[in-house]
Amino acid sequence: MSPPCDMQSNRPASRKQKTMNRREFLKTAGLAVGGLAASQFIPRFALAAPSPRQLAIDTRTLEVKGKAATVYGLTENGKPGLTFAPGERFSVALANRLKEDTIIHWHGLTPPWEQDGVADNPLPMLKPGETRPYDFALEEAGTFWMHAHTLQEQNLLAAPLIVHSKEDLSADRQEVVILLHDFSFKPAEELLSALTGGRGGHMMHGGHQMDMGGKMDMGSMGKMPMQHDMKSMGSGHDMSAMGGMSAMDLNDIEYDAYLANDRTLDDPEVVTVEKGGRVRLRIINGAASTAFHLTTGKLSAKLVAVDGHPIVPMTGDTFPMSMAQRIDLDIEVPKDGGAFPILALREGTGDRTGIVLATAGAKIERHPAKSGSKAPPLDLTLESALRSAKPLTERRPDKSVMAHLTGDMASYQWALEGLQDLKLKSGERVEIAMMNMSMMAHPMHLHGHAFQVVDIDGKRFPGAMRDTVLVPPMKTVTIAFDAGKPGHWPFHCHHLYHMVTGMMTHIEVA
Repeated sequence: MSPPCDMQSNRPASRKQKTMNRREFLKTAGLAVGGLAASQFIPRFALAAPSPRQLAIDTRTLEVKGKAATVYGLTENGKPGLTFAPGERFSVALANRLKEDTIIHWHGLTPPWEQDGVADNPLPMLKPGETRPYDFALEEAGTFWMHAHTLQEQNLLAAPLIVHSKEDLSADRQEVVILLHDFSFKPAEELLSALTGGRGGHMMHGGHQMDMGGKMDMGSMGKMPMQHDMKSMGSGHDMSAMGGMSAMDLNDIEYDAYLANDRTLDDPEVVTVEKGGRVRLRIINGAASTAFHLTTGKLSAKLVAVDGHPIVPMTGDTFPMSMAQRIDLDIEVPKDGGAFPILALREGTGDRTGIVLATAGAKIERHPAKSGSKAPPLDLTLESALRSAKPLTERRPDKSVMAHLTGDMASYQWALEGLQDLKLKSGERVEIAMMNMSMMAHPMHLHGHAFQVVDIDGKRFPGAMRDTVLVPPMKTVTIAFDAGKPGHWPFHCHHLYHMVTGMMTHIEVA
């Protein structure tokens, strides 16, 4: 068995300040793009910045259910992920050590558009052996992550990205980071081919485009209603009102395993904690197409942040997490100690994964990776109760638009309609109402921005700030945000196979 992957965040040490000379910087830049000069994408301040941190895209070997598996990884000095100190810049040299092209997206951060990390938007994929510099200010502290914006994400090309605040460093508490994954011994291309009947997708493993025939044909949606029929139903509809509609689809891939910090629940990571100690859990759902309920079991937890943004704290023991979402939980270890499993329950099944928090000498019981009961589907009960600790200032939106989420399992074509012509100016307030007309839930992610959830099915409220929100079947979720940095910002479903088969568009900010 390979040694456990240590995902725990430590207080970052101060780094020696060094300055790269111009020749060294340009040598590592590698940014010539389609006839554009490399200097067009090199930040003016980069030459005076400290020596960048070295982040490597590489392969590693895990043992999953007794079998060796070669997966990808993002490591700094052999350790997964990045942790930044308060006030530190995102100054990173990203080196591709794979034998194939790739690119990494900094999920939840707000970099300049050209550093966002999506293939040909505007920069190309990194070639094997290429190193590319990134340098921008980190505007918010919180729990973020980074991942390939290709099918390579399925092969565990993801890692935590933690930005500490001053309060984090002064707080008397231990930090534990948990990265969740769904794992298959089959390559992602094979999984996608099984879903689509061999038709592939729009954006394949190497970033190459494959057209599946353009936009969704609404006539292919079987029993699903047309858009004007949905609008006539009003905003308070639910599935029970849909008569003969098909049942909700939960999981379209049966995976070989579900991982927490690269390990199954049959052989979980055990993190030593102190009796009576305080722990901040930073949990990231890095799964490609699996939603979980995160449960702390016997420990009561205080939910203090979602997607890296603070909320008015809420107490509980079970919290829904769709793909790409993050939660920060504060817990207190009992003074008499013990072992405490932190479990992620896959929606609609008995599958589960997790880690164990344990005080010294505590007896650790075995928890099978499959339980006898099925976890329910994720819904919006918690989402409707969340309140942002730092909400947007109240103002009338400059633009309000309706987007329709469409598709079905039979054709396995998905679409995000209604935003193709949305063009914004920096500073404009926009509201987007997302109406899910399909029978699968869609975790919707906007690049380069944080948004606030302001309405669910016609009920207005000052909800959480997020970068990814779940829109269940036959529900309408409205988000509000202020257009930020100029760019061609992706907006897509974070179910990997929905994204690559059509549920992705871009929002222009001028």
